[in-house]
Parts: sequence; structure tokens; C-alpha cells
Amino acid sequence: MAPLDDTRLADLVALYEDLHRHPELGFQETRTAAEAARRLTAYGYDVTTGIGVTGVTGVLRNGPGPVVLLRADMDALPVTEHSGLAYASRTPGRMHACGHDVHVTCLLGAAELLAAARDRWSGTLVVLFQPAEEVGNGARAMLDDGLYSKGLVPVPDVVLAQHVAPFGAGLIAYCPGACMAAADSLEITFHGTGGHGSRPETTVDPILMAASFVQRVQSVVAREVAPREQAVVSVGSFHAGDSANVIPDQAVVRLSVRSFDETVRTRVLAAVDRIARAEATASGADRAPETKILDSFPVTVNDTRTLRQVNAEFTQLFGEQRLFAYDPAAGSEDAGLLATAAEAPLYYWWLGGWDPDEFRTAFAAGRLAQDIPSNHSPHFVPVVRPTLTMGVQALTAAALNRLAAPAR
Repeated sequence: MAPLDDTRLADLVALYEDLHRHPELGFQETRTAAEAARRLTAYGYDVTTGIGVTGVTGVLRNGPGPVVLLRADMDALPVTEHSGLAYASRTPGRMHACGHDVHVTCLLGAAELLAAARDRWSGTLVVLFQPAEEVGNGARAMLDDGLYSKGLVPVPDVVLAQHVAPFGAGLIAYCPGACMAAADSLEITFHGTGGHGSRPETTVDPILMAASFVQRVQSVVAREVAPREQAVVSVGSFHAGDSANVIPDQAVVRLSVRSFDETVRTRVLAAVDRIARAEATASGADRAPETKILDSFPVTVNDTRTLRQVNAEFTQLFGEQRLFAYDPAAGSEDAGLLATAAEAPLYYWWLGGWDPDEFRTAFAAGRLAQDIPSNHSPHFVPVVRPTLTMGVQALTAAALNRLAAPAR
């Protein structure tokens, strides 16, 4: 395999800093997509653009063997950066606060190395740059646009992906089985009858209705989910009215439901709906609440066999001390849709991105939550080295582990 030499690494660092300066929100990643397409074309891939609005794929056919898909997400977040770095975001209110600029950079680095090392493997490599992961629609948009059904890329035999995380750079974390939660974001509109604040008896107060729902819905996890099961119900937005002396006609509540099991997910969502309807009935509302699904992520499930085989490659390359297991995370992802649609196994791992010394100090002091910014924080900017080097090597090694050996 061609090495990640100083020239290649310098080019990737420049790319990463450029992507970080120019973050783009979901389905708006035109600049990022154009750069990915330009580089893939130069590396010799068959490139398709505009899949699911801004998605990009590159296909490299190199003889008989399995089809391996490597995926990176491209979108940024509506966050104002506070890192103070020279390459901080130049777009007000936009930031790569989840590290997707790292993902794009690492995948392009791996794509170049694998293209330059075609004598080391046989099969078909698909590299996929996905839009709009943060809103949960990007993978679905690419699939609906014919990613597999129209043959835009060959159906993969395995899907591999990584995500940068706020632990020490140079480490890889893994979780077999269900590793990230399903997430359903809901908007519930409660309908009442508005009126003057001095005459509440003439109204059906949607604020009281919705407030009762917010309190009552917390009982779902406390009283309807067994201790051995896992679920989270969090209300993140409550809006009603604009005046102190006017009772409005409606109140709107937004909440997030997270779970790791489809049965639990179905039960919790049904309970949320039941409570919303019951509070409306108890308040005497003449209209049932309306529920709108804002976004929905499936449970991310790692294939244990694939994880074990790729981890053997990681162990040989990085050393056993660089890998550690972690518990399932309540965060969510849509990369699993790419695997499910192909009926292929998935392996999704975490890539350390924080300064190793700072991480060790915070860990020793029991201050990880206070001292190490998490993903989506305006301060979350991974260190460039060794994050990029490790990320490129991990994707490359994982792909080589799943591709066939060349014919001799």
C-alpha cells in the first residue's frame, strides 16, 4: 500500500482546514461535493454526482471480488464556532461541530491510497459522500434517488464507516451489536380555544394542556420501560402564544425519543401519542393533537463477525492498546440504512480526535464532561494529527480486510 507520506498528509491537512473554513448545511454541500468529485476523478474513480441532491459516489473496479462501500457524511451544523483557530469557520452561524470535515478528508485520503495500491486487492471499491446526516434524511435521499435500484453504484457486500469522537486521538472505539440508538423527533401541536387572559373560563387553554403533557410524558421511561431496557424521552422545544394577556389557540411541543430495540421504540412512541391525546381529552379540546415526524434514525447495528475481522486488522496495524470497547451510545446515525437496503453487514467505529494529553488529564481528574467538548459543541474541533493519519489508515485497512486478495 502506498504510504501516507509527508506530501500526502500536507495535502490532506490543507483540505481539512479548507473544509472546516467553509461548512455547509445538509443538502447544501455543493462546494464540498464538488471537491470530492474532483479528487475522485483525478484518482481514477467513476464518479456520479447529485445523488440525493448533493451526494457523490466514486466506483473503482479492480477485478473479481466483493463490493466494499466506504461512507463519509459531509454536512455541518447551525452552530457558531468558538474555537479561535486560524482556520475557524468563515460562515456566520455555521460550523463543522460534529467532525464531518474529518470524515470527508479521511475518506478522500483512503480513496487515494487504495487507488494507488490496486496491486494489493481485488474487487470493487465504492466511496460514498453523503449529505444531510444531521437531519437524518441524507442516506434515505440517496437510496430514493436510485443509489442501488438504478445501479448508480453496485450493491455492496459490506458497508464501513467511522465517526470522530471526543476521546484521545490515536484510539479506536467499537461496540458490537446495537451501537447507536434509534431517534425519532416529533412535533406535536395541541389545539385549544384562545381568548382574553382575563377570562380563561371562556377558553380551552393549550398551554396548560401541553404543559401537562410535558410533565406526564416523563413517566413513559420511568413507569413503562423496564430497567433492563433503554429509552430516552426529551422535550427540547415548547412554543405557544406571543402576548402575556392572550391565551393562544395552539401550543407546539417538539421532543426526541431514543431507543435501542424496535419493540421498545414502538411502545414508547405509542405511549407518547396516547398521553398527548389523553391530555387533550382531559382539557376538553374539540380537536385531537396533530403529530408530525421531523426526522427518524434507525438503530445502528454492527455486524459482530465483520467487527471482529476488521478489528483483527486494526490490532495488527495499530496495536491492541489502541482499541477499546464502548457501551451503546444514545446518539443516532443513518449510515445503517445503506447497509440495510443492501442486506449487507455494517461496521461503524469511533475515531479518537481530541488532544491525547488533554484527554488523559481530564480522565484522570474525572472531568471529561467538563473539560472535553463533545460533538455539536462550538468548541469541538479535533486535533489534526494524529486524527487524520489514524482515520485514513483505519478506512484503508478496513477496506483491504474486506476486499479479496489479488490473483497470483
